[in-house]
Amino acid sequence: MDARHDPPPRLGGRYELLDVVGRGGMASVWRAHHHGVAGFRRPVAIKQLLPSLAANDHVAAMFVEEARVVSELSHPHVVQVHDFGRDDDGQYFIAMELVEGTDLGSWIVRHVKVGKPTPWRQVVAIVQDALRGLAAAHERRDEKGVRAPVFHRDLTPSNVLISRHGQAKLADFGLARAMDRVTMTSPGVVKGKIAYVAPEMIAGARASEGSDLYSLGVVLWEALAGRRLYEGVSDLELFVRVGRGEVPPLREVRTDLPEGLCAAADRLLAKHPDERFRSAAAAREALRDVLRADARDGGGPLEPEDVAAYLATLS
Repeated sequence: MDARHDPPPRLGGRYELLDVVGRGGMASVWRAHHHGVAGFRRPVAIKQLLPSLAANDHVAAMFVEEARVVSELSHPHVVQVHDFGRDDDGQYFIAMELVEGTDLGSWIVRHVKVGKPTPWRQVVAIVQDALRGLAAAHERRDEKGVRAPVFHRDLTPSNVLISRHGQAKLADFGLARAMDRVTMTSPGVVKGKIAYVAPEMIAGARASEGSDLYSLGVVLWEALAGRRLYEGVSDLELFVRVGRGEVPPLREVRTDLPEGLCAAADRLLAKHPDERFRSAAAAREALRDVLRADARDGGGPLEPEDVAAYLATLS
C-alpha cells in the first residue's frame, strides 16, 4: 500500500483510521472512529484524495466544494458530512456518515452471481429513496432563501448506498456543481462514468435536474435488467451511443415487470430532457403509483424494514 495510506495514530488528532472500505478514481474511503473527550467514540467514514491527485489544485478545489456543498444538504437520503479538515501532510479529508450495509452495484452483482433476477419492488423502493435525496439537492436554497440547486452529476449504482436498516442514501457528490457552473465541454470536467451521462451533456449542455434523472434512470434500468446498459463496446462507441440516447426499452429486457414501471423507466431515459419527468418528486410519485397498483393486486406496502430483511438474506 502507498505510504500515503499508512494510517497515522489519529488523523487530525481525532480520527482513528481502521480499514479501507472503498477506492475510486479520485479518492479512498476509510472506516474510522471519531474520538472525543471522556471516551467518546463514533464510527465514521473518512474520504481522502488519492496521493496522485492530492497535489492537483483543480481536483483539490473540487474536493473542497464537495465538502461545502454536501454539508448544506441535511437529508436522511443523502450521506451526511460531519467534518472537513487537513491531515498531518496538509491534505484535505472529509469525515462523513458511515453507512453500514451495501451499495446498489454490489447488490445487483450478488443477484447476477446466483442467477436470480432482482426483486422489482425492492428496486423501486431503493430508487424512490434515491429520488428523495435528489429532490432535496435539486430543491436546495441558500441562506437567503434563493433557490440554489445542486446536481449530483455522478449517479451510478455504487453511489446508491443501502443501509442495513433498509434506507437508501446518495453518496459522492464529488462532481456536484451549482446551476451556473461549468459544462461538460470545459477541460477536465468529464470525470464521471460516461455510461450514466445524459445525452445532452455529451453535446455540451449544463447539468440539470433532467440530467440527474436520466442518470438515475440508467441505474434503475441496470438494477432491473441485471446487467450494464452498454456492454462490450469501445470507449468511442460508448460515447456515440450515449450521445444518441440508444437505450433498449426495459420491457424488451425483462418481461415480468409491471407496465407502469417500464413506462416510468422509459420516461426517465427519454433522449430529450423535456420528455422526462419534470422533477425528482414527480418521478418518485410515478414509482409510488406503481407500488400502489401492486398493493391493490395483493402485493402489500413495502417498508424499509422489508428492504432490510431482504438485504439480510443476501449476506
